[in-house]
Amino acid sequence: MISALFLVASLVGAWFTFNAFNPMLVQRHAAVISFFAGWLTAELALHHVAWQVLATCVFVALGALDAWPGKLAMLISLGSWVGLLLLFRRATQAERVCTEALLSGLGTGYEEHILPELRPLLSHGINWREIALPFAMRDPRVERIRNIVYATDFGRRGLPSGLKLDLYRAHEGTPGSAIGTRRPRPILLQVHGGAWIVGSKNEQGIPLMQRMASHGWLCAAIDYRLSPHATFPDHIVDVKRGIRWLKEHAADYGADPDFIVITGGSAGGHLSSLAALTPNAPEFQPGFEDEDTRVQGCVAFYGVYDFTNRDGVYRNEGLRDVLAQHVMKKHLSQARALYEQASPLYRVNADAPPFFLVHGDYDSLVPAAEARGMYKALKSVSREPVAYAEIPGAQHAFEIFPSLRSALAIDGVERFLFLAYSEHLRRQEQDGTETGEPDRRAS
Repeated sequence: MISALFLVASLVGAWFTFNAFNPMLVQRHAAVISFFAGWLTAELALHHVAWQVLATCVFVALGALDAWPGKLAMLISLGSWVGLLLLFRRATQAERVCTEALLSGLGTGYEEHILPELRPLLSHGINWREIALPFAMRDPRVERIRNIVYATDFGRRGLPSGLKLDLYRAHEGTPGSAIGTRRPRPILLQVHGGAWIVGSKNEQGIPLMQRMASHGWLCAAIDYRLSPHATFPDHIVDVKRGIRWLKEHAADYGADPDFIVITGGSAGGHLSSLAALTPNAPEFQPGFEDEDTRVQGCVAFYGVYDFTNRDGVYRNEGLRDVLAQHVMKKHLSQARALYEQASPLYRVNADAPPFFLVHGDYDSLVPAAEARGMYKALKSVSREPVAYAEIPGAQHAFEIFPSLRSALAIDGVERFLFLAYSEHLRRQEQDGTETGEPDRRAS
């Protein structure tokens, strides 16, 4: 009996490993299951080895190797552990891929263009404690100011308490707080994902925000109205409201209203890239058409860029059904113009700000081909730098919690952000202007 149980447990562990290497893409519900299993296996490969080894020791101690099923289970488990170690090794390739992406998009020697005063803030080395305890996500250098109301002007589709955001910034006295005393802080705006239906400011983008906040940035994470209650363009209108609030209140937090980079993953990648490509677009700014909603950069993780699936990259109908039933409330055949209006791919233009697209090559929910098409479109017309990193072995949502792969990818994003900020400061110096005020430590 114990040998048979050991065999079942070893097969379960081996399936997790196999699925991480071979995600299911065709059937919609299978793809979702494959995503969750592959995501948690690939990013927690050493944790999987640990629990499988522990379980094996228990089974062996109980006599599981006394019968042939137990011996077979042992062989299966050994193969699974080898696969998990290969997954962990593959995670190290994120460093090389991000470096190559930045060199291609920003030019050889791009790090030399980061201002000398900012270079010491760049991260070096891996925080293994974060990787060992991935769900703690606490940084003693960073304070979080919670639940600031940033918008209440919704009309009939509003929320009684208004939409809220959280701010992250370096604690006074930490190295990162020095930026706020010397010059206005750069701003990073995080837009969460969740298929435009679920999610909140509390779960996503935290490793990146904590990293950048500890290095002197003011980071903001916003909530927005969710479907099915909300119908597009409600979601992007709320993101624009968030940009408006940050520009209006930046000086209260010692930040620069003229330098905002927007970021997000999945649906958040869609909304952040759409916001970056539609500055001051009146159709997305009802009631505040004259407000400035320009941003100075975009970092989009595993985003959805084409609601029309023009290039046929999706292997199942999951996205089509979510959009038609919950987000757009109309099928593509009924409202193609609206679908194109909502698609960043159709809004690409020469005046796009700097872009860094990041996507996993094992993504079960949004194919990497989606990002490749967006990258080619941007690269062909944009006057600003465009970089694309396709991360080996990465599933959808791979950077939500700390892992070796996410840490290395965030290293690349950090360099992109500091270079964009450096170029902004150079332009200010050339123009003889400076915006914002020193940090007032508002709370």
